[in-house]
Amino acid sequence: MTWLLIAVHLAVWLAVWWLGPAAGRALMEAFGVTPARLLTLEPSWAVVTPFTSLFVHAGWVHVLGNVWFLHVFGDNVEDQLGRGRYLALYVLAHLCAVTAFVMLAPFGELPLVGASGGIAGVLGAYMLRFPRAPIVAWFVIGAVELPAHAFLLVWFGYQLVMTLGTWTNLGAGGVAFSAHVAGFLSGIVLDRILDPGQPRGRR
Repeated sequence: MTWLLIAVHLAVWLAVWWLGPAAGRALMEAFGVTPARLLTLEPSWAVVTPFTSLFVHAGWVHVLGNVWFLHVFGDNVEDQLGRGRYLALYVLAHLCAVTAFVMLAPFGELPLVGASGGIAGVLGAYMLRFPRAPIVAWFVIGAVELPAHAFLLVWFGYQLVMTLGTWTNLGAGGVAFSAHVAGFLSGIVLDRILDPGQPRGRR
């Protein structure tokens, strides 16, 4: 399922890229989640954008960054949850991220796009299941190996700080840090709900 999701994300982005910048902007407007449109259902098909926004990305860096994180963390979570529950966690975490974004910027006119909320949910589940797995990360001083829980808590802390730092202007565009925070927290909760009997941190 992880590889299928990666393939779909890349295929959709390549199709959008092939159509050109103007078509890409139009597709983001049409299929991304624009809070003001979603809450008023203007147009009526805005109701499906919380789902379609999962597969629309804003650029090469956006989509490649997302699928890289999904590649690194997703397969291990899928191995333990199984394909069905893993996909449920991915989609539901994305929907939780969308909900948080819309609630915090209900009058926003810019679309939310990308799979970051769902992937953040996978990161939350990974932290529960593999807290001591070694992660090699690049910092200013070079490559550093950290246990997964340390790396992911640093990542989450950065998202939280950036959310608070942009609190008064959440609908102004840029990275949707609030969606990352909500996705990560929902991934932790969803992992418990979807697989309540699974021992954590055993591998």
